[in-house]
Parts: sequence; structure tokens; C-alpha cells
Amino acid sequence: MKKRHFDVETDGFYGAYWKCKTGSDCAMIAMIGDDPEDYLARTSVKWLHKLGVNVMTMSPGKKDYGHHNYPLERIEKAINWLKMNSNQKIGIVGASTTGTLALTVASYFEDITLTIGLTPSDFIWQGFMQGKKDGCKEWPIEGESLFSYKGEPLPYMPFCYKHPDYWHVIEKETKRTGDMINSRKLFDDSEKAHPITEDEMIKIEKIHGTLLLIGAEDDVLWDTAKYIRRMKQRMKEHPHTCRLEFVIYEHGTHFVFPDSMLKTMLPVGSGLFVKLAFQAARKYPEECRRARLDIDQRVRNAVAKWKRVDR
Repeated sequence: MKKRHFDVETDGFYGAYWKCKTGSDCAMIAMIGDDPEDYLARTSVKWLHKLGVNVMTMSPGKKDYGHHNYPLERIEKAINWLKMNSNQKIGIVGASTTGTLALTVASYFEDITLTIGLTPSDFIWQGFMQGKKDGCKEWPIEGESLFSYKGEPLPYMPFCYKHPDYWHVIEKETKRTGDMINSRKLFDDSEKAHPITEDEMIKIEKIHGTLLLIGAEDDVLWDTAKYIRRMKQRMKEHPHTCRLEFVIYEHGTHFVFPDSMLKTMLPVGSGLFVKLAFQAARKYPEECRRARLDIDQRVRNAVAKWKRVDR
């Protein structure tokens, strides 16, 4: 696949643009994977191209595997580039932490008219870094938010655990449950210690077009089901113009990817990978598979309708 690469130093953002061969005036900003040109990013591009859209893959930065004070201006610049290069409609999709980023970005920039958040939160939390530090694979960064705008960190929920206890809590829960990673206690304990304030909540009522939220009750990274329900309630309490669509599955794990996208990423053994990653998938494999099949259709329908109707 041909692509155009973008760097922060020369273009103002880190990403890659992949034009759909069939021709399209619609583009999705996709934040799947740790790098805009890694395997996960490329497979998400292949999947989205089949839906007839151009794709701009983005990530925080080269060999930057954390999320801390990520400038929203970078996505703002990517949006402007997409508009100047024949894209009449712009959407955004993110999963996990980037699902939260997708919601935040869409609440700031009205040019985005389709927002898909897979296992998102409804609030912004403290920034973190990944790598190796004092025997830890991840740690929070003091004084930094997940995202920033105009040089200022966005208000965030601080984690109640500092380094190295932050990672030790995750490590202990992961070992106890047998999951690939389990950080739910970290988030639950932090919200109890610091109830989310209005400033820290994502203003989803400012999102334009269609907002699709997808999560599962058995997510062990955080309580995305609770967060999605709060977003549903928030829409009832605030004037808005966007159309909210959401679904919460009893079983689906943190990997609520469309089934055919997951199979594109892992042509052999996609179901086995999810089982190995999460205990819930081992206990309820058929329920998780049915959830992914349903997600597949919901995302396809959302993109098709957006291309056809939303402006």
C-alpha cells in the first residue's frame, strides 16, 4: 500500500496517509497500534479501505509508547491537511486509550462527523509512559495529562498510586486473574480517591454527527460499561446535536474489535489470541465471538450511513 508519511518537525503531526484505491472523499483518522505504520495500523488501513474510505493513521510519536500531554493541535493539523486534500467528510476511530482520545478530539473539532470509541472512558486521566523503569513496564507522569491543548494539559483524574506502586498494582492483579493485563483496580481505586470532576469529563455533547460507543461488562482494563452509561446519561442532561449509538456486551473483553478486522490482524488464531489474552474470553468464547460479529456489522453500518448521509 502506498502512503505519505508525516513528521512532527516538518508537518506538525506524526502519521501516515493511505489513499483508498477506489477513490473516496471521506477519510477516517485511525489510531490503532503504537505507530502509524506498524502491523496493527496497516491492517486497520486494509480493513477501512474495504469500507471505501481514505485513512490517516496517527500515534503520539516515534518510539513513544505512552500517552502524556499529547497535543490535540496535531490532530487539528491532520484534519486541516485532510480537508485541503479532497476529503469532504472526516471521521475518527480509536480503541482503548485512543478511544478516549477520539472522543476528546471530536468534542473539540466540529469537522469530525463520525466518532467511534472502542472501550473508551468518559473522562481524561493522568498521563503515563511505557518502557522500562525500575523494573516497571508503565508508570504515571507527575503533572501531565493524557492530552494537552494550546500548551496546557487538559484537566485529568490523577492516579492514586505513584511509581512504582502504580505498576505493582497492575502486575499483582494481572497475576491474580490470569489476564494479559488487568488495570481495573487502578482505575476504580483512583476514582474512589478522586471523584471525577466536571472539568475532567469529556464534553461529548459537543460532538457532531454520529457518536458510536462500544464496550463490554467484562473489560478488565477499566469499567468502560459504567463510563458508557454515564455518557448516555450525560447526553440526556446536556443539549446536543449528535446521534448517540452505543452497545455494551456482557462478554466481549477489552478487545471489542470488529470480527473481520481482528481476523485481518490475525489471519490464523484470532479467537485463540483473545482467549490467551483474557480469562473472560476463555470462559465465554462463543459469547465473545458473537459480540465481535455484531460489532462488525454495527461499525460497517455506521460508516456506510455516514458516507451516505452525514454532512
